[in-house]
Amino acid sequence: MNGLVRTAAAATVSLAALLAAGAASASSFAIRSGQSAEGLGMAYAGAASGGIGMGSMAWNPATITMFPGRNSQWNFTYLLPQGEYTPTTGTRVVVAPGVTVPNTALGGSPLGTGQLGGDGAFIPASYSAWQLNDRLWIGMTTGAPFGLRSKADNTFNAAQTYGRSAKVRSINVSPTIGYKVNDWLSIGAALQVQYFKANLKQATGLTAAAGNAILDGDTIDFGYRFGVNLTPWQGTNIGIAYRSSIRQTLEGKFWLPGAVIPIKANLNLPDSVVFGVSQQINDQWQAHLGVEWTNWSRFRRIPIVSQLNGLPVTSLNFVYDDSWYFAAGLEYKYNRDLTLRAGVGYELSAVNDTNRTIYISDNDRLWLSAGLSYKFSEKVNLDLGYTYIHVNKARVNYGPTHPQFSPAAPVLYAAEAKPQVHIVSAALTYRWDNPAETIPVQPVVRKY
Repeated sequence: MNGLVRTAAAATVSLAALLAAGAASASSFAIRSGQSAEGLGMAYAGAASGGIGMGSMAWNPATITMFPGRNSQWNFTYLLPQGEYTPTTGTRVVVAPGVTVPNTALGGSPLGTGQLGGDGAFIPASYSAWQLNDRLWIGMTTGAPFGLRSKADNTFNAAQTYGRSAKVRSINVSPTIGYKVNDWLSIGAALQVQYFKANLKQATGLTAAAGNAILDGDTIDFGYRFGVNLTPWQGTNIGIAYRSSIRQTLEGKFWLPGAVIPIKANLNLPDSVVFGVSQQINDQWQAHLGVEWTNWSRFRRIPIVSQLNGLPVTSLNFVYDDSWYFAAGLEYKYNRDLTLRAGVGYELSAVNDTNRTIYISDNDRLWLSAGLSYKFSEKVNLDLGYTYIHVNKARVNYGPTHPQFSPAAPVLYAAEAKPQVHIVSAALTYRWDNPAETIPVQPVVRKY
């Protein structure tokens, strides 16, 4: 019982306010990079097939059966995005139908946004797995699948009527269960309990003294994950899993100069499917592949409704596409204690030139990753990971065809950014039980 208490306490260490920054590490405001230091070192290749260690539980709950005994892992990630929008000659103000003037002619600012992500953000995540017998496991994962912190260095800028700052926080706690049906099949499921909070600000005018319109709300809602692991032959592991959409029933307030309106909104966060293959080549080499599809196309136009009369007061218009992520990774066991790894990934973003917003300098992106693991003892293991993300040039063009363009604030804003992201992560894995006394389980993919 004391061991159960210690493990449960370890699983909840990372329940804290979570923020990700500016140009996020996955499409729109999704966060992939904060989930696992071991996974970060391989661009998350093999995440669904157990290739990234305990962090795989965040993708495929069936992978919990790959970790014999009682184990906990704590991950700490620092994400530093670099992206700023520089206005082009297309930035103008509509003063009458068919009549535009440069923004500066009306006292507006010609400045770009400056850096959007500030000093970056720390993102924690944790995992615990408890083997009850030779077939059954229970566990817990915590992390932040969504998050954003975007605030322009230049608070007075040409795009301020479209956005001054954005904060999105999430905490996801997932009790997990896994069952080893036989030597070649494991199944797993997890309940998602997710806290979600959003705070968005935009200027109500073109001058530095213009007030803010502020949308602020939060909610706790539920979803699920389920997955399977297949071992068709020794050394090969195949995983596929589904993460459900979570309907976040946001409630809060909408502030305007001189008015405060209680509001509510329904945000249908995207569901996803992930597939992975991990192959042991020999005693030293392992290869991993992964594919992930995320249903961002369900995230389109979100009415913000007054709780006083049920009428819309504003809306959040995204009109996203689905996103795809492809990754490949390789691991090399240098000696008994040290394992080296590297990976590459490419993401087809949900955001494009027709729907990109001032909050997020997002586009298709290339991941280049490297990392290592060091085994201090049979109980303690350290993982380190680093990823550089090159994001394709991102252009934003607020005009009559943009989903968020409003005739009430008729700024024609055109700009471009050249984003990049640096991410470092460290994880400590601790085994609470004595490995010599563990119920024997043959690992389907060999983890060192």
